[in-house]
Amino acid sequence: MSTPFLVGLVGARGHTGRELMRLIAEHPELMLAYAVSREFAGRSVSDIAPEDKDECVFEALEPEEAARRRADVVILAAPDGAAAPYVEAIEATAPQRIIVDLSADYRFDDKWAYGLPELNRAKIRGATRIANPGCYATAMQLALAPLVSHFGGAPSVFGVSGYSGAGTKPSPRNDIERLKDNLMPYAMTGHKHEREAARHLGKAVNFTPHVHPAFSGLIVTAHIPLTEKMSKSDLAKLYEEKYSKEPLIALRNEPPELKDGSGRKGVLIGGFAVSENERHAVVIAAEDNLLKGAAVQAVQNINLALGLKEMTGLVN
Repeated sequence: MSTPFLVGLVGARGHTGRELMRLIAEHPELMLAYAVSREFAGRSVSDIAPEDKDECVFEALEPEEAARRRADVVILAAPDGAAAPYVEAIEATAPQRIIVDLSADYRFDDKWAYGLPELNRAKIRGATRIANPGCYATAMQLALAPLVSHFGGAPSVFGVSGYSGAGTKPSPRNDIERLKDNLMPYAMTGHKHEREAARHLGKAVNFTPHVHPAFSGLIVTAHIPLTEKMSKSDLAKLYEEKYSKEPLIALRNEPPELKDGSGRKGVLIGGFAVSENERHAVVIAAEDNLLKGAAVQAVQNINLALGLKEMTGLVN
């Protein structure tokens, strides 16, 4: 049996941290080296993630302490704005160590590989600094990418996500009582995932996110003006040509529903439709905001960075 690669996890307390610990425990080539959480410090990781067999204990490690620990990869699953001290400490101590950051802090930094494998695989392979995309930005870009050269204007995207996307810090967007029988819009313009998708697609995108009462699941409905007429079959063919060999992307003609994304490791894209004049397309994408929208994508990126098969630990 080969020696596993060691993974340090910063921000282990959150919903994404929980999914990452499960995926690391199930991965044949990875082992959890340490898990940083001030709130859970002293508790066994297996209390939160029963899959963990490495007998790790949550620790309140400062950036310099974490950087000194043995690890081949460090995953930063902390909130936006918290990554820099860990990145600086690792670069001073072990600059060749792989860092995968799940916050928005480095998604606009050209020195970091943008970690959306289906659209950026070549730049991720062997990289040591990888910015994991946002959950909505993942679904938006995968829904829109096959049509970029056909945009007749900025697409308008309507998005809905489970409240786990708002994190664990109390806010109206994860207040279960306030969300009961409710749909809450927020960030009407300039949402960070709107800016992220626009940057990496190279085209303007309009996006309005909403949160609903379920824990997880994410869906986006994209309305795309077209430069020329396109039939429904031609539309579906573009997606088949783009994604037929992608193991984590499934296509279907029927519109996906929000529940179809919950628990899914990849993205389901479908509902291909065109207007009567064939100058306006509609495409729908569903995913799990904590999985392909965060943790699964991070493992894809780690596999590529380490030179492993991309689906190791993800697909049997």
